[in-house]
Amino acid sequence: MTTQKQIRAAFWESFPHFEEQTREAGIFSKPQNFHCATVRCSFADFVDCLQKNGQITEGLAFRATL
Repeated sequence: MTTQKQIRAAFWESFPHFEEQTREAGIFSKPQNFHCATVRCSFADFVDCLQKNGQITEGLAFRATL
């Protein structure tokens, strides 16, 4: 993965129940601060795992936002 958009797409694909919740709440496309702490923490863990597994660069991991 080389873009934040790809990271977000992979996250929502990996956690479909979060995507469903955010769509129902009408906040799916809002900035990350609108999402609940569970979703934000899961995204941070997801990005960290991608970086540690070598799937994304460290720089991209630091820039990635939900």
